[in-house]
Amino acid sequence: MRVCLASTSPARLMLLRQAGIEPLTLSPDVDEDAVAAAAAAGRGADLPPADLVLLLARAKAADVAHRLAADGSFDGIVIGGDSMFALDGRVYGKPYTAEEATRRWREMRGATGILHSGHSVFRVSPDTEPVEATATAEAAVTFADDVTDAEIAAYVASGEPLLVAGAFTVDSLGGAFITRVEGDPSTVVGMSLSTVRRLAGDLGVRWTDLWS
Repeated sequence: MRVCLASTSPARLMLLRQAGIEPLTLSPDVDEDAVAAAAAAGRGADLPPADLVLLLARAKAADVAHRLAADGSFDGIVIGGDSMFALDGRVYGKPYTAEEATRRWREMRGATGILHSGHSVFRVSPDTEPVEATATAEAAVTFADDVTDAEIAAYVASGEPLLVAGAFTVDSLGGAFITRVEGDPSTVVGMSLSTVRRLAGDLGVRWTDLWS
């Protein structure tokens, strides 16, 4: 049974490898901003974080799943995911710039936010239409209240927080500044493994059959 990760995220790839799975990785051809904008236009307002991460996860997984189905040789599952961090009603994606990452960290210290993670799993097999199972997962993340400006500056200078949702990691340099995680810890890394296992089971796939 093969596994394809519809993402080029190093964190999600690492999670699967640590769980005993060596996946194929394919980058989805999805304009996430356009997908989100179209959904917001149709609704007349921005989607709540949980709805938006699920929408984007589904779009990414569907793109890759249907490409593999068209090829006709893939037999396995495709996993897509998306994450966003919400703090005091504001949604934070990737900060991209040092200035934005610094501003966020000054707001986050001593606070608790929610990491929302959307998951889409497709069962793809030859000569069969792909079948999907989806779910969201959330984890509450509390940041240390004594993080200094100098520590924030050093962390931002490392480059790590610039390209991750919420501008933090729990499994690398940022972990020392986090005091509590409530929920599946892997959700904060980028994907809830327990959720993906459940979705695979819903599609008739036993998790241990995915081990490399």
